[in-house]
Amino acid sequence: MDQAAGSSGLIVIDLDKPKHPGDTPSAAWAQHGVTDGADVLAVFCARHGQPFPADTYTVRTWSGGTHLYFLAPEGEPLRNSAGDSARGLGWKVDTRAWGGLVVGAGSTFDGHPYKITHHAPVAALPDWLADLLRPAPLPPQTPITVALTGHGRRTAFLRSAINGEVERVTSSGPHEHNNAFYISAVALGQLVAGGELSEAGVTGWLLTAALQVGQGEREARRTIASGLRAGAQRPRTVAA
Repeated sequence: MDQAAGSSGLIVIDLDKPKHPGDTPSAAWAQHGVTDGADVLAVFCARHGQPFPADTYTVRTWSGGTHLYFLAPEGEPLRNSAGDSARGLGWKVDTRAWGGLVVGAGSTFDGHPYKITHHAPVAALPDWLADLLRPAPLPPQTPITVALTGHGRRTAFLRSAINGEVERVTSSGPHEHNNAFYISAVALGQLVAGGELSEAGVTGWLLTAALQVGQGEREARRTIASGLRAGAQRPRTVAA
């Protein structure tokens, strides 16, 4: 049974184990005696002077790994991450949040079950982990001005911008809706911050698009608000 993490208000930290003999950590991790994802998370805990976040609902995966379940920060759609990628926590540590799925307890794979190992209430994601998983803030920017000439070009530009971002949402793939939705909210949020569009108008257009592709209204409104806040960091104006 698959569970949608983000839309359930959850973020799941997947602590995996090596799958084959050549599946080994880099030298940077090996020097800490790391052998799996749980060891990597333990290193992060030590670096930040924090206890290992074990007191939460926990599932052992079919391969012997661990799924730690947490409540995501309210109104903040954290993204998925993978291993040692630019946005990942480290080797054999993945996160599943908005747009991500995890296999629930009671399921099996190749004859091996997913079993609850700690039937505790789902804890809030520790603040220090949330900080590590947040996307890097946009660097300080001077307001962007798009210079347009000719009668009616400003209106045409804004119409094209709106239609393009709505289309980004409606044409996105089944597992890409929320990411596309957030990007569109950021882009139009820049124009809201620059005084070119109204917040109510942008919210209405994007909400309609979100509902069209099956997004829940509550989650959609949260994503819009988050995108508008991010877009406000780079106001965009259009010079007629």
